[in-house]
Formats: sequence, C-alpha cells, structure tokens
Amino acid sequence: MVCAFTGHRAMKWPIDGELFERSLVNLIENFEIYTFLDGMAMGFDLFAARKVIELKKKYRIELVACIPYGDQISSMKGDDRQLYEYVLENCDDVRIISAEYYPGCLYARNRYMVDNADCVFGYYHGGKGGTRYTLDYAERCEKKMIII
Repeated sequence: MVCAFTGHRAMKWPIDGELFERSLVNLIENFEIYTFLDGMAMGFDLFAARKVIELKKKYRIELVACIPYGDQISSMKGDDRQLYEYVLENCDDVRIISAEYYPGCLYARNRYMVDNADCVFGYYHGGKGGTRYTLDYAERCEKKMIII
C-alpha cells in the first residue's frame, strides 16, 4: 500500500520525531504501507522524507519524490537545499509532474500523490493553502487520512 505526505512549509509547532517515527512504523507493520510519496517541499515534506530514509535501514520500504516541476530545487536555499539534495539522492524513484513551472503545478503534484495513494498523512495547523486543498481533495477521493 502507498501513503502520501502533505504538510505546511512553515512548521508552527515542532513534531516529536520519535512519535512520528512510531506512527510510520505502525503504518509499515500493521497496515502494510511500503511506499511513501513525498512532495519534496520545505518543512513537513522534507522532515517526513528524512524519517522514511532512516526507516529504510530497518524496513523494505520505498520513498518516491513527487517533484511538481523540474527546477524545484532552485527555490531552495541553505539547509533546505542540502536536505532536498540528500533526500533526492536517497529516493527510490523520482516523478517529475511538469518539466516547467506553471501556476497550479503544485496542486497538480498534490492531486497526483493523492490519486496514487491509499492513505494521506498530513501535518495541518489550520488556514488555507496547499495542505488544506490536498486534505480536502483526499477526503473527496475517500482516502484514509492521518492528520497531526
């Protein structure tokens, strides 16, 4: 089974890394989630991807980078860029949704991930934007959801 991540770029409150890891282990061991789709955005996406990479040492799982447009890395700076490169190097597959940036390509990436997942794991602290859009879309698609 497949799980897609969605979450805010700005993380208003920290996530307990150990608790998050236990949640992922639960998905792997009890729900047979073996593939994780990650949108590769700053914040929650890269945080989640790093945790999946750590778990790949213990489990036969896959991490798939779902990149909204070919030159997404150009929007990254400093530590975020380094983390992005690290995650990309450790992915099992890369799916580029659009070669070029266009308005709406981030939403297209989000729909792609939901359409190709059995469940969605979201980090949501309110408001409008891509995370809310993705969770609403997942609900309309009747996907199982975990929201923290």
